[in-house]
Amino acid sequence: MSEGDLWVFGYGSLMWRPGFPYLDVQPAVLEGYHRAFCLYSRHYRGTAEKPGLVLGLTPGGHCQGAAFRVAADKADEVVDYLNERELGSYAYIALTLPVCLCRSGERVEAYTFVADPQHRQYAGNLGLERSAQIIMDAEGRAGLNRDYLINTVRELENHGVVDSHLHELLLEVERQTGLIEAGGGI
Repeated sequence: MSEGDLWVFGYGSLMWRPGFPYLDVQPAVLEGYHRAFCLYSRHYRGTAEKPGLVLGLTPGGHCQGAAFRVAADKADEVVDYLNERELGSYAYIALTLPVCLCRSGERVEAYTFVADPQHRQYAGNLGLERSAQIIMDAEGRAGLNRDYLINTVRELENHGVVDSHLHELLLEVERQTGLIEAGGGI
């Protein structure tokens, strides 16, 4: 790795739609935070009248995601892009946190976004049924809120990661839409 390369930790849409050039991507784990649908989305996955929910990192546990290595000469450009994408309309705080690269066990500092519990768009833990109802009904400029959930679950599965909370949430969305019977399968 070149001196000055930037690592970026993705745990939601950055995993399946990073939108920036990178040299390498590896499965990674962030300790001390977990992924949660805890932020209202009034633009990309919902509207002002009918907000959706998007993922944020909240304290406690761990989060399996993806670490992207960005060339040093692209680092400033990528940070600017990420800040415009993530900080413009959501309740995130940009931080650099240590992540463990799963293949090598190496620890690197990675740029990522954690949920800001003081922000007006912070939803906190709304519970499984309420979160599913919001996700099922919301749509914004980037499309259906449930597609965001589905794409995140699929990308995690592509990396061999099972996030039981997201799977439970997806099953509840499917149950509420009538795709599966309560307690049953598809």
